[in-house]
Amino acid sequence: MQSMSLDEREFAAGATRYWWVFLITGIAWLWVSFILFQLDLDSVYAVAIGFGIVAIAAGVNEFIAMPASAGGWKFLRVILGLLFIAAGILAFTQPHGTFTALATIFAYFILFKGIFDVIAALMLRQDLWWALLLVGILEILLGFWAAGYFRGSAVLLVIWIAVFALFRGMEQIIVAFKLRSLRNELA
Repeated sequence: MQSMSLDEREFAAGATRYWWVFLITGIAWLWVSFILFQLDLDSVYAVAIGFGIVAIAAGVNEFIAMPASAGGWKFLRVILGLLFIAAGILAFTQPHGTFTALATIFAYFILFKGIFDVIAALMLRQDLWWALLLVGILEILLGFWAAGYFRGSAVLLVIWIAVFALFRGMEQIIVAFKLRSLRNELA
């Protein structure tokens, strides 16, 4: 912590002030995952709406996380947020699309998120970096599974989306406690 410049310390102090936002969004993602696992969605329309809500929520979550990011990470969060929101809007506008289209959108959706998490984990290499790395790797694997299984059922798509929400919740809670820990170190 001694090697941080004054600007870095000021940024870190500002970013850590919002650790509780990540905790709340993490808990909300876990709640969404729990609800998705409980639902019995048997139509493409219902699956598309569920996916659209999760995708747009993930995009908004990226924009919420921007103040806690520095430099190029802000730009990456904007790109990821826009991609998620575009995927959600596409799901809403094309709800009667085939399962193949939904699985393809979801595969890209979670693949980009997994790659982002792996890069972030490898660049940060602090406290719980390995947990973020594990979540990113699992997201990438889930993305490849979704990409290779285009003729799935509505139940499988709901499971994929629920697992993504579960991973997202775990990631947000990890980030929250990392920021809280950093805040305590700065104090």
